[in-house]
Amino acid sequence: MPGENLSRDEARERAELLSVDGYEIDLDLRSAVGGPDGDGDAASGPRTFRSVTTIRFRNARAGASTFADLVAPAVNAVTLNGRPLDPATVFDGTRVALEDLPEGANTLVVDAQCAYSRTGEGMHRFVDPEDGEVYLYTQYEPADSRRVFANFEQPDLKAPFRFQVTAPEDWTVRSNGAEESRDGEVRRFAETKPISTYITAVVAGPYHYVTDSYSRTFEDGTTLEIPLGAMCRKGLARHFDADDIFLITKQGLDFFHDNFDYPYPFGKYDQAFVPEYNLGAMENPGCVTFREEYIFRGKVTQAAYESRANVILHEMAHMWFGDLVTMQWWDDLWLKESFADFMGAFTMVESTRFKNGWITFANNRKSWAYRADQLPSTHPITADIRDLEDAKLNFDGITYAKGASVLKQLVAYVGREAFLEGARRYFKKHAYGNTQLGDLLSVLTETSGRDMAAWSRSWLQTAGVNSLTPVATYDAAGRITELAVLQEAAESHPELRPHRVAVGLYRRAADGDLVRYARAEVDVAGPRTVVAELAGAERPELILVNDDDLTYCKVRFDEASLATLRSHLGDMTDPLARALCWSALWNMTRDGLMPARDFVSLVLAFAGRESDIGVLQMLHTWTRTALTQYATPGWREEGGRALAEGALRELRVAEPGSEHQLAWARFFASVADSEADFRLLSGLLDGSARIDGLDVDQELRWAFLSPLASHGVADESAIDAELARDDTASGKRHQVRCLASRPSAAVKAQAWAGVVESDALSNALVEATIAGFTQSSQRELLAPYAGKYFDAIERVWAERSIQIGVIVVKGLFPALQDDPATLAATDAWLSAHADGAPALRRLVLEARDDLARALRAQACDAGAAGAGI
Repeated sequence: MPGENLSRDEARERAELLSVDGYEIDLDLRSAVGGPDGDGDAASGPRTFRSVTTIRFRNARAGASTFADLVAPAVNAVTLNGRPLDPATVFDGTRVALEDLPEGANTLVVDAQCAYSRTGEGMHRFVDPEDGEVYLYTQYEPADSRRVFANFEQPDLKAPFRFQVTAPEDWTVRSNGAEESRDGEVRRFAETKPISTYITAVVAGPYHYVTDSYSRTFEDGTTLEIPLGAMCRKGLARHFDADDIFLITKQGLDFFHDNFDYPYPFGKYDQAFVPEYNLGAMENPGCVTFREEYIFRGKVTQAAYESRANVILHEMAHMWFGDLVTMQWWDDLWLKESFADFMGAFTMVESTRFKNGWITFANNRKSWAYRADQLPSTHPITADIRDLEDAKLNFDGITYAKGASVLKQLVAYVGREAFLEGARRYFKKHAYGNTQLGDLLSVLTETSGRDMAAWSRSWLQTAGVNSLTPVATYDAAGRITELAVLQEAAESHPELRPHRVAVGLYRRAADGDLVRYARAEVDVAGPRTVVAELAGAERPELILVNDDDLTYCKVRFDEASLATLRSHLGDMTDPLARALCWSALWNMTRDGLMPARDFVSLVLAFAGRESDIGVLQMLHTWTRTALTQYATPGWREEGGRALAEGALRELRVAEPGSEHQLAWARFFASVADSEADFRLLSGLLDGSARIDGLDVDQELRWAFLSPLASHGVADESAIDAELARDDTASGKRHQVRCLASRPSAAVKAQAWAGVVESDALSNALVEATIAGFTQSSQRELLAPYAGKYFDAIERVWAERSIQIGVIVVKGLFPALQDDPATLAATDAWLSAHADGAPALRRLVLEARDDLARALRAQACDAGAAGAGI
């Protein structure tokens, strides 16, 4: 990544100097097909395409110097105001120097050879192994449009864009603007509204393309027509449920037009599902891109459809929060991501069939936030982003999930209508512009009458998560004399915050159900807050702080409540309250306050009664983590056997054909560890075994084959035979993962070399290889790679793109060597690289913190050795 960074100071200086009137970009993508297979090599150079960019911009100071951004193998020509410049002199591989600029209007033309990408950054090129077809798409955030065309790569230099794309005549080509004309292979697209460089987009290839339309008539009688499109690879067309995608899209457009009072401003609305995508999705206006895994090749649970709906609505919210109004610099990334994350759940619950979206939010999204907020790299929601490497790593659980959680709390604080009216004023005041924190706070202060500056200082400008614990006293008759909520903070981030919380009192009814019989809302402030309204209430069996999930905090329990959960968690009838209790118990496990074996036992006792499929699947994920990271090594075999037996038991009693049966089948495969387990999985694959109602489709076949491969039951020929059944892009990724998972020193060496010593693999296959390489059942086999990891990562970070660097550094950290020696080796590396790349150090620090947390949790679990619940 040498020379590719851009600092905040450089961006600020350039923004003070320049304003941009427009871009005209001409891309010739015919080179994507034909010629030798592959994407080039060290000898021949990368496969490239021609990119000609004309930038019309204004300069505020005569004689000033600045630069344009471009990451390209070669530049053919540069002209500035009609004067040719020598590319060898003005282009250094990442920047085009612009010297002695005249005041006022300027025109820059850059004719470059840009490289196709295999990393998901820039113009990604994918060859479908099923039919040999080539598919292209762009992905830029935060700063990879400069890999496709010359520009001023920062969010506050907005401009209109006009694209022209030359591509094979039979291809589908889409961009932000609608296609205006076509002449053979040349397509010309309408000029966009002023937008930032990172949300421009081109998608090109023999995509399967489906159309629909949305119409909206407003109170003044005017009608808005939005052409809708959805696209995917031809090989996925038979699985493409475009009707459901369009349904969610129209429901979202209805909601946003009902509430934002600002018509969708970007003309058409295409949604492209693309291969080897690094993210969930990207909000390019008029041309949203998604990872194609949201097209389901086999049976999935409703949680998967809910997740897709949430992402569709998240990206749609960005059309207003992020595209229409954009943050000035990446410090205020939260101005778009926190809002989109919140609005995705809010809109989904309000306007679609997924009415339990807040349960998923409480159980899943907040779990991401709680983890991120306890890392050494935690930061305020409004972060200090010095440069692009910082920005790349701040697409994290703080910016997304904590920010969304805080906004949910803000709605409870100021009221729904004041919040939405603030949004409406924000759009109208700053349309097509750039904003900072203060711009949003000012409109919310106007609409709510609240002191938003004080709220912001507590919630947006400080880091860390508070813990809330109930403390109750009772009289002789068993009634509450006082119930208080204690607020605590970590020593590293001691801020105590104002929380609007609900406190619920629960007890068992005559039928055994654990139900709420009293509730009070209170503003928690400071270390101790009395809930006066609940004085005199009958003694509860469970006190739930943050009932209804109004605030962002870690919930703790008093001893009586914890005892109730150990015995009756499955009796709770309210699914949100139950999800909050599961989340709180998981946080206690992570914090070393509950032994991992106790959490596993709770899951074995009560997960089979969990009605919410998303919560159940989250419990499966947490339980695997508890076993592999937080349980003492001496108990893992016993715990793993109990989990496999419990999973199989639930699988056999689940309703045939139900999504719960599918979830338990996948979980059973993930924890299978005995010869009997492997015989069953093999039988389900070859048809000699059967579980009533379980359809073993292709995706489930790979899920069953995976543990057989990692435990040495299935060899290379069996894996290759499965690929022959599923010779697709998805099948290839599964095959690569299974091959790398085999328990062989030679296999591990080959996988390591393929990821660390070579850059031949695409981003998706790098991820698949690492997923196969790191198997919790192969700790001894992987032990030699702990030292190799620390020897390699600085070189990998220097030589690879940011995206691949992040994948490798995070994915190959020796977390499975969970002992003090690995912790010491990590500390030694950090000490020896005190002046290393800050983003690289951050990744290693985060991995170190996860390892230290695991060791603390193991110590807690060791203290419970021999005890159950």
